[in-house]
Amino acid sequence: MVDLTIKEIGIKLKQAGRLETTPLCIYGSESIPEKGIPIQKLNRCIANAIFNLSLREDIQAIYIGNNMLEGCCPGGQAWFGYKSFAPQLNYFISTGSKDFRGGAAEFLLANPDLAKQQLNAVGKITPLGKYTVIQKSDSIDGEGINIKAFLCFGHSEQIRNLCSLAYFQPEHGFLVKMPWGPSCASFITYPAGLANEPKNSIIIGPTDPTGNYWFPHHFLSLGIPIETAERMANDLDSSFIIKRSEVAYPIKRNS
Repeated sequence: MVDLTIKEIGIKLKQAGRLETTPLCIYGSESIPEKGIPIQKLNRCIANAIFNLSLREDIQAIYIGNNMLEGCCPGGQAWFGYKSFAPQLNYFISTGSKDFRGGAAEFLLANPDLAKQQLNAVGKITPLGKYTVIQKSDSIDGEGINIKAFLCFGHSEQIRNLCSLAYFQPEHGFLVKMPWGPSCASFITYPAGLANEPKNSIIIGPTDPTGNYWFPHHFLSLGIPIETAERMANDLDSSFIIKRSEVAYPIKRNS
């Protein structure tokens, strides 16, 4: 396998998926990134801010840190490992409780006990660093940044082809998963390995319908751990995407 720079991997992933936006990189840092702005300047919802980063040409990176959480969604703070989950959160994401947030409920899970089990199964969430940074891959030059994962956005055909490319030379079993959780977990927590499970998996998302009002109905996210992303980039030229591009991206269709 050829050693590729982060920028080169991003270029290859964008080419493979014919993506409209540049893949994003996820990493931890002990200092504020030079090209970054605080996440809450884009949106209170961390996932919304991340998606907006992919669309904006004037911003290269966004970040969140333990010393600058004000203005960010409390749930996102917890899913990035900077805070604990709110007490009785299991009620809010299921059927509600009159003792928590006035009985507000999202009805995402059937009951509070099941919600508690799901949260416990995630395990301890460990921050990537003093700051968690999401940066466009084409703005990362040189070495010294410990990238944990790439994040891509695309429509269904693009995501299907990227998933198929991941299976071109799979290193282990079923690589692609679509786990339960909020959009910020699908985008960052799971693919970048902040939580105990799932490990070393490509994550399709989001599965959280509460983001449907801002996330395009025809789009999906794909979070790819760095080792897998580099292998996919190396495999591209030998794969069906290049060798049989008319199959991957048909010009003529039956429907």
